[in-house]
Amino acid sequence: MELDEKKYLYLLILIPIVVCVFLFNMYWKRRKQLEFGDLEMVKRLSPEKSVFKPVLKIVVILLALTCLIIGLVNPKIGTKMETVKREGIDIVFAVDVSKSMLAEDVVPSRLDKSKQLVSQIINNLGSDRIGIVAYAGSAFPVLPITSDYSVAKMFLQSMSPDMVSSQGTSLDEAIRLSATYFDEKSKTSKLLILISDGEDHSEGATAAAEEANKIGMKIITIGVGTEKGGTIPLKENGVVRGYQKDQNGETVITKLNQEGLKTIAKATKGGYVYGGSTKEVLEYVKNALNNIQKTEFEATQMAEFQSQFQWFIGFAFLLLFLDIFLLERKTNWIKELDLFNEKK
Repeated sequence: MELDEKKYLYLLILIPIVVCVFLFNMYWKRRKQLEFGDLEMVKRLSPEKSVFKPVLKIVVILLALTCLIIGLVNPKIGTKMETVKREGIDIVFAVDVSKSMLAEDVVPSRLDKSKQLVSQIINNLGSDRIGIVAYAGSAFPVLPITSDYSVAKMFLQSMSPDMVSSQGTSLDEAIRLSATYFDEKSKTSKLLILISDGEDHSEGATAAAEEANKIGMKIITIGVGTEKGGTIPLKENGVVRGYQKDQNGETVITKLNQEGLKTIAKATKGGYVYGGSTKEVLEYVKNALNNIQKTEFEATQMAEFQSQFQWFIGFAFLLLFLDIFLLERKTNWIKELDLFNEKK
């Protein structure tokens, strides 16, 4: 069994509060009766008033309140177990987080566009496992291979140039780190989707891609940016304070290098796609995935859970409905039985 909305459990504190209010009310009534006169005289003036009924009413209300809270928590009970076999491939997303990715020649920025592309690709995946790498002047592991897409997207949105201390763009570092995500002995197909503006400040990206090809890794590169290029804004609290300048004090213009990205993809018999159109990227990746052999890599026992809130909500309303008919007068047939000493 599992609880769907545990946050509502704190409402159970209402139960002791209601009990305390009820007891205080009983105490207050008793004090007022003592002020009015002798208790035995008061009872004779109201012979039909039941001592048991108020207790019964509060018990019914407490049970109804408890059922309503449990209904809000929504307990789920596993109904059956089944074996689930999953087929897919292992995919690593290597996202360029260098400062050049802050350029806004692509709306809203190259980095934000890259995040959007990766997020949309993840939304269209089936049972593939994914990992994430961030890179600039060096590469940084963000998320190991996982099948939890929601966690992957959460980590994806937190990526920024501040993650990597070494600036620049080292595509070879990204490729080599991504290669370590894959098990070389595994028969599962290996795919690296590398997103960048292609401005490589290192040497050896093609060599790194050729090494990756030897372990059966295919690379798809996605180019983000424009060949015309753009400036790199320096922001403080979301406000542009200036633009990145080089050693000579000139404003840096960063441009998309498609040829470098195409060369990397070609080394692994992969492919290149321009990231300007999300629809075209998704279509390209979809076709590429359809041509990659899927491998069965997981077989797990899963329990199907069904919500049970409706039973508790229904019982709560039934109790509240019955409470309407629970008057504080003595019940004749119970009075005849004298179960609760009501003949007095």
